[in-house]
Amino acid sequence: MKLTVVVHQAEEGGFWAEVPAIPGCASQGETYDELLRNIHEAIEGCLAVD
Repeated sequence: MKLTVVVHQAEEGGFWAEVPAIPGCASQGETYDELLRNIHEAIEGCLAVD
């Protein structure tokens, strides 16, 4: 499954991301790599809930 992830740079530092196809699915991270790990985990969690 392919999903679009929109990444934003946070004003206070770090990054945050949202998944438009899954309302409420978002995450954040201090580094881009941490953000990617966190958003993958968030997507898995959002899709696991029926």
